[in-house]
Amino acid sequence: MQSASDRPEYPAHWEADVVLRDGGTARIRPITVDDAERLVSFYEQVSDESKYYRFFAPYPRLSAKDVHRFTHHDFVDRVGLAATVGGEFIATVRYDRIGADGMAASAPADEAEVAFLVQDAHQGRGVASALLEHIAAVARERGIRRFAAEVLPANTKMIKVFTDAGYTQKRSFEDGVVRLEFGLEPTERSLAVQRAREQRAEARSVRRLLAPGSVAVIGTGRTPGGVGRGLLRNLHEAGFTGRLYAVNKAFPDDLRELDGVPAHRSVRDIDGPVDVAVVAVPAEHVPEAVTECGAHGVQGLVVVSAGYAESGPEGRERQRALVRQARAYGMRIIGPNSFGVINTSPEVLLNASLAPELPRPGRIGLFTQSGAIGTALLSRLHRRGGGVTGVTGVSTFVSAGNRADVSGNDVLQYWYDDPDTDVVLMYLESIGNPRKFTRLSRRTAAAKPLVVVQGAGSAPQGHAVRATRLPHTTVSALLRQAGVIRVDTITELVDTGLLLARQPLPRGPKVAILGNSESLGVLTYDACLSAGLRPQPPRDLTTQASAADFHAALARALADDTCDAVAVTAIPAIGESSPGDAELAEALRSAAAAVPTKPVLVVHVELGGLAEALSAATSTAPQATGSAPPARGTTRVPGTTAEPAVEPAPGPATAPHLRHRADLGGVRLDLADEEQLRRAYAELTELFGKPEELRPVVQGMAPRGVDTVVRAVIDPAAGAVLSFGLAGAASQLLDDMAHRLVPVTDRDATSLVRSIRTAPLLFGWRGSTPVDTPALEELLLRLSRLVDDHPEVVAVTLEPVVVAPHGLSVLDASVRLAPPPARDDLGPRTLPVY
Repeated sequence: MQSASDRPEYPAHWEADVVLRDGGTARIRPITVDDAERLVSFYEQVSDESKYYRFFAPYPRLSAKDVHRFTHHDFVDRVGLAATVGGEFIATVRYDRIGADGMAASAPADEAEVAFLVQDAHQGRGVASALLEHIAAVARERGIRRFAAEVLPANTKMIKVFTDAGYTQKRSFEDGVVRLEFGLEPTERSLAVQRAREQRAEARSVRRLLAPGSVAVIGTGRTPGGVGRGLLRNLHEAGFTGRLYAVNKAFPDDLRELDGVPAHRSVRDIDGPVDVAVVAVPAEHVPEAVTECGAHGVQGLVVVSAGYAESGPEGRERQRALVRQARAYGMRIIGPNSFGVINTSPEVLLNASLAPELPRPGRIGLFTQSGAIGTALLSRLHRRGGGVTGVTGVSTFVSAGNRADVSGNDVLQYWYDDPDTDVVLMYLESIGNPRKFTRLSRRTAAAKPLVVVQGAGSAPQGHAVRATRLPHTTVSALLRQAGVIRVDTITELVDTGLLLARQPLPRGPKVAILGNSESLGVLTYDACLSAGLRPQPPRDLTTQASAADFHAALARALADDTCDAVAVTAIPAIGESSPGDAELAEALRSAAAAVPTKPVLVVHVELGGLAEALSAATSTAPQATGSAPPARGTTRVPGTTAEPAVEPAPGPATAPHLRHRADLGGVRLDLADEEQLRRAYAELTELFGKPEELRPVVQGMAPRGVDTVVRAVIDPAAGAVLSFGLAGAASQLLDDMAHRLVPVTDRDATSLVRSIRTAPLLFGWRGSTPVDTPALEELLLRLSRLVDDHPEVVAVTLEPVVVAPHGLSVLDASVRLAPPPARDDLGPRTLPVY
């Protein structure tokens, strides 16, 4: 028996929570010597057929030798992982390095045999697929590059797990056994499979919270008032289509009903399943409620209780404990400190929130981390969204509160293919996994508009993220690159959301402007220009324009093939000859309805009832560290003499205080022979001190061109960012740098080069020779790929990069390495702990 001091160090970083195919959660962790009883209990619950598939023979029970072998690992050559729910094993996976313990010692040392066993009750939940991702990551960490697995031909489920994983593999059949061999290096297909599974699982986990068949409100008071009683009332009055229960351990034994809802002292007393529990008890009583929910098989929790991370360090630890406890039972959490969730679908009618009434149903999905902001957004949508039923209301609403578990990323996964949501609006105070948010935003924005307000400054106390170091304008540019429509206020969020919900998307940037106010037309023209659109000169219909004039002008603009969208400016009717509000609204509505493929936006000064009349005056058609040598081939000059013969070259000083300071005269160019080199060496040492202080080097002369700077950095909040600008004063003094989120596409690289203010210097400004921008774009793409593939690369600076008419030269490079961030988007699927 191993003593504690003899045991290998436990690899705690292999522990992970994962979302399974059905939306439930499981914990994956290494198997240790303390798991003997759990392993035996697990094996007893596996069917004889599954045991036969695992061991190729009847194997009713594990021997003491088996238990010892399957629980004693060195975490290098022999590793076992278990998936657990409620602390008990539901599946195991194990690899043994080939060559260890005398196994096929002639085989390569970077190959291992792998085998799974999944409890029958949990087969079909994607447990084996999740375990394969994690055991493969462990194996790569331990220097294993290939897995081999022997499977009986009848075990089609396990064969499918291996073949569907997307790894490069080969298959053979010998002695009645299928042998599968596959490399563990991620491929485009394996990554695509992993992310598709992630999307389905996380979307399903959110769907279980938003479309439950039964809900229990824990903490419902007997007397009116209080949060729990209000939640129960809101659910009941909204007409929730499922089963509803009131729960409070203080209820008397003889209480059977409260407000027409069945009442119970505990969730355990409920006869039947409970899909979601809304928890509204003081924080100190939440663990007891979670335990009862887990024991009853509740699928998810909405925790409105406060007193967690927003209250300080003690509350933060209480919050982490809450997440660990809930996930151990396979449950996900919205909250704590949540305002609640809403689903207006007639099949659900869920108002598990503090909003007093169910919002108008529609096609807008709404996410917020702040309850106060959520209240304001729901109120504004209700006031502004009248007139177009079924479009401008809410489909679903999620208030994540402290966002301890379910985050904006999870809800994006749900909305991505939700048929009831056409437009997504998000108020974000923090982003927990920036890489993943960027990836999901790009994908979601390609399918439906995504509009975001991001709170400025530091994240709220309840959110365990670090603040960005990037300027606000840079963050905005990065979000736009990801396909996000970035707005600054919740008013703009609502306005933009309503416009997108009511209108088709424009096919291009060309905008026609017409109206009865010349001043409004000019202001609209300027606004379009500043937004990067291509407006046509405004057409002034004058203040005497009739409703028929508006109708005719709008119809002509919409019929014009050079017009992609129309902005109508209007001031209210003044005088008897001017059209009334209703008449003008109908004129605009009828003209817009004739061409439903182009958006029409009405801008007006509200003096009367025009705003209400115009609320439906547009088309309602929905839309669908280290430092690298300064240059290749560098010759370092000896400390006291310049003896080496050299070809024509520059001689720069490389001391840290002299780098990138060409203004100090520390560089000598075009040194044609040894005499010039010696002269330059003497001048430099006279100016800047001894050779050990100067650190001079001799380099091959790069072709003349434009000096640029390329950087990549991991920002704590925004993720990996690629930056570009001209070297020297342009970037240092004027901050003329452009930024893109990693990974960049070829289009991103092209726009990055062209988006700095000094870009004309690269393209032949005032008769100069254009430089090789395709080579520059290739460098940007390569650096992006380097940083994206290797999260341990946390900073890269290439300065200067001399871009010549043909090719480029990187004259100085520095790379900083650090342990990869804990929340990374490149490894196996895992749920973060915020």
